[in-house]
Amino acid sequence: MFKELGIKGRVLLLTLLPTSLLAMVLGGYFTWVQLSDMRSQLIERGQLIAEQLAPLSAPALALGDTALLERIANDALDQPDVRAVTFLNPERLRLAHAGPSILTPMPAGDGSHLSMVSSLDTTHFLLPVLGHHRSLSGTPEEDADRLLGWVELELSHHGTLLRGYRSLFTSLLLIVTGLAVTALLALRMSRAISAPLREIAQGVAQLKEGRLETRLPALGSHELDELASGINRMAEALQSAQEEMQHNIDQATEDVRQNLETIEIQNIELDLARKEALEASRIKSEFLANMSHEIRTPLNGIIGFTNLLQKSELTSRQQDYLGTIQKSAESLLGIISEILDFSKIEAGKLILENIPFNLRELVQDTLTILAPAAHEKSLELVSLIYRDTPLNLVGDPLRLKQVLTNLVSNAIKFTQEGSIVVRAMLEDESEDSAQLRISVQDTGIGLTNADLRALFQAFSQADNSLSRQAGGTGLGLVISKRLIEQMGGEIGVDSSNGEGSEFWISLTLPKARDDSDDSIPAPPSGHRVALCEPHELTRSALHHQLQDCGLEVSEFSDLSSLRMALETPVEGVSPIALAVLGVNLQTHTPDALRQTIREFEQRGCKTLVLCPTVEQALYNTVLPDGQVQSKPACTRKLQQALNDLLHLRPTRKDKPSPLEERAVPRLLCVDDNPANLLLVQTLLSDLGAEVVAVDNGPAAVDAVQRERFDMLFMDVQMPGMDGRQATAAIRHWEAKREVSPVPIVALTAHALANEKRALLQGGMDDYLTKPIDERQLAQVVLKWTGLSLVNRAASVEQSAATSLCVLDPDEGLRLAAGKADLAADMLAMLLASLAADRQAIRLARERNDRAGLIERVHRLHGATRYCGVPQLRAACQRSETLLKQNDPNAPAALDELDRAIAELARAAGNHSEQKTPQDSL
Repeated sequence: MFKELGIKGRVLLLTLLPTSLLAMVLGGYFTWVQLSDMRSQLIERGQLIAEQLAPLSAPALALGDTALLERIANDALDQPDVRAVTFLNPERLRLAHAGPSILTPMPAGDGSHLSMVSSLDTTHFLLPVLGHHRSLSGTPEEDADRLLGWVELELSHHGTLLRGYRSLFTSLLLIVTGLAVTALLALRMSRAISAPLREIAQGVAQLKEGRLETRLPALGSHELDELASGINRMAEALQSAQEEMQHNIDQATEDVRQNLETIEIQNIELDLARKEALEASRIKSEFLANMSHEIRTPLNGIIGFTNLLQKSELTSRQQDYLGTIQKSAESLLGIISEILDFSKIEAGKLILENIPFNLRELVQDTLTILAPAAHEKSLELVSLIYRDTPLNLVGDPLRLKQVLTNLVSNAIKFTQEGSIVVRAMLEDESEDSAQLRISVQDTGIGLTNADLRALFQAFSQADNSLSRQAGGTGLGLVISKRLIEQMGGEIGVDSSNGEGSEFWISLTLPKARDDSDDSIPAPPSGHRVALCEPHELTRSALHHQLQDCGLEVSEFSDLSSLRMALETPVEGVSPIALAVLGVNLQTHTPDALRQTIREFEQRGCKTLVLCPTVEQALYNTVLPDGQVQSKPACTRKLQQALNDLLHLRPTRKDKPSPLEERAVPRLLCVDDNPANLLLVQTLLSDLGAEVVAVDNGPAAVDAVQRERFDMLFMDVQMPGMDGRQATAAIRHWEAKREVSPVPIVALTAHALANEKRALLQGGMDDYLTKPIDERQLAQVVLKWTGLSLVNRAASVEQSAATSLCVLDPDEGLRLAAGKADLAADMLAMLLASLAADRQAIRLARERNDRAGLIERVHRLHGATRYCGVPQLRAACQRSETLLKQNDPNAPAALDELDRAIAELARAAGNHSEQKTPQDSL
C-alpha cells in the first residue's frame, strides 16, 4: 500500500502519521491523568463529608432524634456531588434519609472504619458513628467505642465525568487544529517537490516516445538540477545512439535482403533434396519388400524340401546335414524378419494388435520353443508365474512373444552353465488393467557399464570382438525396446560383469473381458503326488503347478527316499498315487529308470518323467508313451498327463463305426517358381488333397473357368499377370457368371505391414507368408473349405479313435470342466433333440429352403460344441461351410451329416445298454 502512494501522499503520511500518533498518545495520557485526579478528589471529598457528618449526627443518633437527623441529611445534600444521605441505627435500620434512593449496594462495614463501594456512576460510603464522636460535638461520652449508628453517603460521578469530557474535547480540538496546520505545511512542501518531478516525468515520457531532442530546464533545486542535467546528457547519448543504430539497421536490411535471396535458393534446393529423400525412402521400402520376396521365395523351397527330405529314409549323417541346412535357413529367415521389423519400426508403420491371450501359455510356449537350444548347453529353463498375476490379458501376443524370445535366446546365447528363469509378477492392478513385470534372469557372463550403455543401440552386441561366440544382427534388443515402448511399457537390465544379467519388462495391459479358459480341467483333488527334482527353482515351479491342480505335493530329495516312502506308508496319510520325476542322463539312465518305474507301479504309484528336450527320445524308447514329457513343464500338457495317469480311464473296447469316405478337396496352386510350386503341390498331395498346379496368372484364370475348385493358392509376384491381376480377373468372371466365389489364399514372401490390407482389398480372402508348412496349409484349407486334410501316412485307427470317433465320454467330461453330471445332462439334451433336428433338416432339404437349412445345421453344430461327439461335430462344420459357400458338394455333406446322426443315436443306445449298475451309481 505504501508503494502505491505518490510523493504528495508519502509526504503527508510521513508528516501527519507521527504527529497524529504523538498527539493522540499525549492527549490520551494527560486526559487519563486528569480524570484519575478528579476521581481521587471526589473520593477524598466523600470521605471528608462522611467524617464531618459523623460528629454532627452522633448526639442525634444517641438520642434517636430523627428530626434532627433529617435536617442534617438535607443540609448535606447541598454539598457538591452528594446524591443521597442516610442515617442508620446500630442494627442498620434507617432513621433518616435525604435524596433519591441509593443505587449502589451497601458496603460491608466492620463497625470501626469507613467502608466504600464504587460503580460506574456512584460511590457508596458507610461510616460507623461511635461514642468518641459525641465528644467532638461537646457532649462527653463515657464509652468512646460504643456504636451509636451509621452514616451512609452516596456521591454521584456525573459532575466529574462532565468535567473530564470537557477536558477531553478541549484536547481533541487542540490536536485537530495542530494536525490541520501540519497538513497545510506538508502540502506546501509536497508541491515544491512534486512539481519539478512532474516536469521530469513529462520530459522522460517524451524521450520514451522517441522525441530525443527534448531537454529539461533548471528546476530551482541543486539536487533536481543535477538530475535534470543527467537526463539531458542521457537524451543526447540516446539521440546519438539512435542515429548510429539507424545507420546499422539500413546496412543490416541490405544484408538480410541478400540473405533472403540466398535462403530462397537453398529452400528450393532443400525441397528438391526432400523429394529425392522421399523417393529414396520409397525405393528403400520397395527394395526391402522385393528383397524379402526374393530371399523368402528360395528359402521356402529350401525349408520345405528339407522337411520333406527328412521324412524319407536317410542315414544319420544325412539327417545331421539336413538338420544343419534347416537351422541355417531358419537362422537366415530370422535375420530377414529382424531387419524388416527394424525397418517397419523406423518408418513408424508397425501396427500392434489388441486381442485376448493367456500370459502363462505365452511364456510357456516361448520356453518350449527355445528349450532345445538351452538343453544342448545343459541349461535349466524355469518359468515362475506368481499366483496373483492375471493370466487373461489383451494385447499383441505375437509381438510380446517376439520380445520374450529375444530376451531368452540372448540369455541362452551368453550363458554357459546354470539356469535361466522367467518370472511374471503383478506390480499394480486396477479393475480394468494390470501392470506386469516380466523378467529374464540368467547366470551368464554379465555386462559391464560400457556394455550397458551400448546395449539397446542398433547393430551392437555385448561381445563385438572378432572371436565372439554368439552370432546375430544386434537388432534383437533394439526391436524389443521399440516394441515395448510402443506398447506403453518400459524395458531395462540389471547386470554385473561376471554375475549374470536380469532383463525386465514393465508393461500395463488391459484385462480380458472374457475370463473363460480353454485349458484342460485339472485332475480331481485329494491325490497325493511325490515330486523329485534336483534343481531348486524347477522344483519350486513344479510344486506350484501341481498345487494349482488341487494335488497334495510331497517333495523328496532322491529316488531312494521316495522308494522308502512307498515301502513304508504312514498311517493316516494319503498314499502316493503319482510320482513326478525330473531326470537327466547324468543322474538316471533310461534302463535304470525303467526298472525303478516298474517298482513304483507295483506299489500303485504312477510315474511321470520330465527330462531335457534333447534326451526325450532316449527315454521314449524304454518308457511307455505318455509317461515322458520335456522340460520345462507346460501346464496344459502336465494337466493332460495327470488326467491320463490319475483318472485311470478304461480303454474303450467298442470301436466306432467306420466313417464314410470323406470328400477330397480339389485345390489349384499358382506359382511362377518351379521349386515353390512343386513344394506346395507335394505338401498338399501328401495331406490327401487333389492338386492342380499352374505356373502363371492367365493359366490360373483359364483353369478356374474350365473346372470347379474348392480353393486357390495364388502367388502374388509373377511376371506378366501377377497374383492381384489374376484374382481380379477371376472375381470379374465369377460376378459375370453369377457363380459363388472360390476362396483365394495368397502365397506371398512380402512381410510389410500394408501387404495384408492390399491383398484383402484386391479380392483375396486370406494370405500365407512364405515359408509355409503342412500345419499352416491344413489349417487354412479347413478354414475355407470345411474339409480337413489328414496325412496319408497317419494311422487310420488312430484317426478313427481320436478325432472322428462317434461318442467320446472323456472329451465330453473335459468340455464340461470335469463335471460328470453336467456332461451327462448336455449329452442327454443333445440326444433328446437329435430326432427333431434330423427331421427338420430333411424337411428343409425337401423344400429347398437354404436359409432354414443353414439355420438348423448351425443350431445342431452349436449343440455339438459342448458334447463329446467328434464325428457329428465335424459333419456339421463341413455341411455348414459348404452350404454358406453354395458349394455343389453340399448335398453329399448333408448325407454324411444324416449318417453321423444315425451313428450317434446307435452308439448312444449301445453305450447305455453296456453300463453296469455300479456305473449307473
